[in-house]
Amino acid sequence: MNTVISDYESLSSLTSQMRTAAAEGEWDRLIALEQQCSRHVDRMKSAGEKSLPDEAARQHKIQLIKKILADDAAIRNRTESWMGQLQGIMQSNRQEQRLSKTYGAI
Repeated sequence: MNTVISDYESLSSLTSQMRTAAAEGEWDRLIALEQQCSRHVDRMKSAGEKSLPDEAARQHKIQLIKKILADDAAIRNRTESWMGQLQGIMQSNRQEQRLSKTYGAI
């Protein structure tokens, strides 16, 4: 099998796992997978792009890239939502601390 396709299939598998981790709120697992994904992309970049032998292989690569991008969008959607919730909690805690500080001194 062509190593380019194999690399993209591996990357697609990683982004699928990341999507699942994000959907399940497994943030530590998501971070570990993201680091693994980053290392994989770095290896792919250093290997350089190799030409694909035929149109079927090129089409398969395109499908894998589309899936990787869809996974990335889903991960971003979930993590942005989670970050928004976390930011709301942190703001609420800061307000409580200010109120406690203001009225606790009276």
